[in-house]
Amino acid sequence: MKKEMSQKIEIPENTELILEGSIIIIRGSQGETRRKLDLKELEIHKEGNHLTISCKKATKKEKKRINTGIAHIRNMIKGVSKKFEYQMKICFSHFPITAEVKGNELIIKNFLGEKQNRKSKIPEGAEVKVDKEFITIESVNKEIAGQTAANIETATKIRNRDKRVFQDGIFIINKAGKEI
Repeated sequence: MKKEMSQKIEIPENTELILEGSIIIIRGSQGETRRKLDLKELEIHKEGNHLTISCKKATKKEKKRINTGIAHIRNMIKGVSKKFEYQMKICFSHFPITAEVKGNELIIKNFLGEKQNRKSKIPEGAEVKVDKEFITIESVNKEIAGQTAANIETATKIRNRDKRVFQDGIFIINKAGKEI
């Protein structure tokens, strides 16, 4: 059944929202983020400090698209006001693992006593800090921060060994404010 549907978001005072067609740019105290949204049959309007996404004849697909767009915009607003932060811990039982940042890569040394260093790519827009056994990832974009943490976890994945015995690796302990 088709019916009219709209959702509003309030834009905080210290953030600036710019609409350029289907591209949304949000600037805040921590930086700037931009995203292209799929706006087929959706209308987007900015009135003062409110942003409205609406559709005159909305079906289930349009409702999903509106809610997804609202969720992305809320995450963008949160990111430019306070960066998303992921925390990871280096865990080892026998061979001490060390990590360091070189350019846009995280180099993991001595993982399971391997002579070859393991590398993890750091996407553009993420800041990685290594402090002894803790790794902190910060970014304005939630997806970039999450992808960086996933890249690091995947780089220390153990293959061809018993996972019950070999439990070394780098694991997420705090995910964008939520403790795991």
